[in-house]
This record gives sequence, C-alpha cells and structure tokens, in this order.
Amino acid sequence: MIKYAAAFLLAMPSVAAIAVDAGAQGPYPVRPIRLLVPNPPGGATDNLARVIAPRLTEALGQTVVVDNRPGSNGNLATEAAARAAPDGHTLYLSADAQIVIGPHLYRNLPFDVLKDLLPVASLVSTQMLLAIHPALPAKNLQEFVDYARRVSPPLAYASIGNGSQHHFAMEMLKSRAGINLLHVPYKGGGPATVALLASEVSLMFGGNSVAPHIRSGKLRALALSGKRNSAYPGLPALSESYPGLEITPWLGLFVPSGVGGPVLERLRAETSRLLVDTDVRERVRSIGGLDPYIISPREFAAQIRSEYTRYGEVVKAVGVTID
Repeated sequence: MIKYAAAFLLAMPSVAAIAVDAGAQGPYPVRPIRLLVPNPPGGATDNLARVIAPRLTEALGQTVVVDNRPGSNGNLATEAAARAAPDGHTLYLSADAQIVIGPHLYRNLPFDVLKDLLPVASLVSTQMLLAIHPALPAKNLQEFVDYARRVSPPLAYASIGNGSQHHFAMEMLKSRAGINLLHVPYKGGGPATVALLASEVSLMFGGNSVAPHIRSGKLRALALSGKRNSAYPGLPALSESYPGLEITPWLGLFVPSGVGGPVLERLRAETSRLLVDTDVRERVRSIGGLDPYIISPREFAAQIRSEYTRYGEVVKAVGVTID
C-alpha cells in the first residue's frame, strides 16, 4: 500500500509536460479510448459514463467508447482495467465497492487494486438513507437504538446483497451503537425496499429506491450516511451521533498502473474541467442521487487507502467471503 501511495503522489508532473505519451506513437491519445464500466447499461454508473464520455471525446480529440463489462460483482471489469496496456487508452469508471470492498470478499482475485490501478479523479458521490418502517415506535435515531437494544428477537434489516456496502454500513452501525440486528440480503435495492414496505424487515440503508417512499411517508428516515443534505432538511448525519461513522459511496476514474505522468496529468486536467462545467453538473444530478465529488488527487488517494483498511476490518469482523 505504501508503494502504491508513493507511486501515485510522485506521478504528478507540471502541466507543461502534458503533450507527449512516452509509451505511444506521438501525442496522446493516438486512437479511440475505452471506458470500462462494471455494470450493465441503464444503472447510475452507466448513465454517468454516458454523460462524461462525449465530453472527454471533445476534450481529448479521440472517441471515448463506453464498454460495459458486468459480472462477478465488477471483478471482470476491474481485471480488464488492471491488465490493460498502461498507455491511457483504457479508463475504468469504478464504484468504491469494487476498489475498497470487493478485494476483501474474494480470496483469489487475479489482480491487486492498490498495485494494478491508479486513481485519476473522484467523479461523483451519493448518500445512503437509514430508513425504517413507520410501524416501529421510533421517531429518531436514538429512539430507534434504544428500542433495538431491548426488543427480542432482534429486528431484521434488508440489504441489496450479501457483502454489499449497504450490508457493511449497517454492520458498522450495529458495532458503534451496540445493537443486534438480523441481516436479510436481497438481490438489489428494489426487492429490498419492497420487503421493507411490506414490513418483512424493519430497516435498511438505501438510496434512490427508498427516497420516494420517505417523501411520501411510507417509510421514515432516521439519518444520512454522509453529511447533512439540503434535500432532507433537518435529517441528521450518522456521524453526529457516532463520530467517524461516515459512509459516502463514490464513483471514480482509474487507469492501469504504469500510465505515464504526462498522460495522467492530461486526464486529470480534462476531468477537472469537465466536473466544474454547469451542464455536466446538472446532467449528473439528473441521474438521481448523485452529486459532483471534487477533491484533489492526493485526497482521493488517501481516502481510498483509508476506506480500503476500514472495510477490510469490517469484512473480517463480519466473516463474509465469496469464493
């Protein structure tokens, strides 16, 4: 991990050095660029790729082609990115789950995300809402925790799948709050939300799948997983009750390790310009639940290292593995 961080922080030459890729024939880019996406068409990750690909095409002067590689919880796309030639002609639009959670779940992955991938830029972030069925006698987070501590048998919670970020977010809350909950995994946010609405489970962390039901009053929100958000006035962040318990899912852009400094800097410069464009920002927000997430490359690398360690500890504590 230290080797990875050092390589990342040193690969930042001046903008004046951008013009030529030492590993390519002439100025970068010299051919179409492949943008790998670990999900099928239609989801938030794919929609984001469809927003940024045309703008990167304009900026770089070569067509950026979205290449959907779903399968194995994103591992197929991650491996394709890790094994690609390090010349800047393969980009990887990845969710945090593929980078900081997946490597701890699978025992024999043919790649090492910290060694084989290099972060270009953070792109967007989102929030998770802690939602409960309104039949529960709790109006806020503290009342829920008090109730969960005394109720027997333990309350059941839904997740979008075993080993998902929603699963581990609840496990982290369980640990910090000192409560016992029963995990019931579903195949996606839709089925999990249906189960919560039907009172088959009592609570879940969710995003777009629970938001409209919270607004309609069919579900009750107790807290946000990240920071306070004007879209939910008065709703507190988990970290206000449990300092340090902040979970902000993100999507970022990566390249194979070994991409030359000038190419990396070119990609970072163009991505930064793209993310501050008003039209791009509006289109990102129109996807639903996403906000532009602009931090420095140094901060992004530090966040990845921190979350990689944190989720490794959670996965070990929960005892989840996927062969």
